Amino acid sequence: MIIYSMQNIFLTLIIIILLNQPISATQSGSEKLGDILQVAIPAIGYGATLYLDDKEGQNQFYKSFGTNLAITYALKYSINKKRPNGGKYSFPSGHSSSAFQGASFIHQRYGIEYGIPAYIGAIFVGYSRVEAEAHYPVDVVSGAFIGTLSSMYFTTSYKGYKLEVKRMGSGYGLQVEKKF
Repeated sequence: MIIYSMQNIFLTLIIIILLNQPISATQSGSEKLGDILQVAIPAIGYGATLYLDDKEGQNQFYKSFGTNLAITYALKYSINKKRPNGGKYSFPSGHSSSAFQGASFIHQRYGIEYGIPAYIGAIFVGYSRVEAEAHYPVDVVSGAFIGTLSSMYFTTSYKGYKLEVKRMGSGYGLQVEKKF
């Protein structure tokens, strides 16, 4: 009997997603790159947990990735908003939620210096979805919000520091925590 670990299940899921990416002759270069980055950014975040043998980070990634996927697709299928190109399931953007989940995970777990390039890539993914007329801007922003929050909720800093936005009275503030 073969017992799959969470790592094997996740890597299998990434391979299935990559193999099922529709690439046609009609896709623009930015749309193709957006398709690749929406998988590559979270894969890089997860790969970092493997490289660093960061078991806590792996568990946090599974939780944020799974939560993001569940919320995104529950909304897609329950709302079933028409896409600008006429297709189904526009809201929220799955590409954007995936890319921002990965970027936010990298930021929260390993620091802003690693998060900035990931966020730039995630922003490009969102841009590519609007440019390809696969989503409206609100779909992309909503996907980004869901992906970011899923990682912010479950992910703590690898180095022991955590930066959070907190509601404080009638406003918001930044809170810095240190694990001892």
